[in-house]
Amino acid sequence: MFKTVLFPIDMSSEAQQAAPKVAELVRTHQSRLILLSVVEPNAAAAPQPAGQSSPEAVAQLLGKAKALFSAQSIEAEVVEREGQPAFVICDVADELNADLIAMGCRGVGLIEDVQNESVTMRVINLSPCPVLIIP
Repeated sequence: MFKTVLFPIDMSSEAQQAAPKVAELVRTHQSRLILLSVVEPNAAAAPQPAGQSSPEAVAQLLGKAKALFSAQSIEAEVVEREGQPAFVICDVADELNADLIAMGCRGVGLIEDVQNESVTMRVINLSPCPVLIIP
C-alpha cells in the first residue's frame, strides 16, 4: 500500500518520538524509507531547533537517523535540501512519488489559529499524497 514513505526529520523531540511508529509502518508495508531534513535559507534570522541551522548539523542528524533505522534492519535513503520546510517536504514527496508523508507534530490543536502557520498544517494542505501525523 505504501511503497515509498517520506519521513521529514529535525532535531525536535516530536520527530524522535515518531521514529518507532515510522519504523513499524515501513516494516509492515515493506516500504522504501526516505529521510528528509531541510535547512532554512536564512537560518541565522529565524529560530531553529538546536543544531538544525547548518548543513553540517543536518548531515549529522540524517546520519544518526539512518543508523537508528539500520539498527532495526530498515534501509533508509537520506535527502537533504534547503528551503522553506513545508514546501520542500511536499516538493520532495512529489519528486519521489511518495505514497505517504509520516511526520511528528508539536501537539497543538488543529483548530488553533497558531496552527495556520505550522509546517504540519502547510504540509497537510499542500501534500501530493496522504499525510500521517504522529503525535
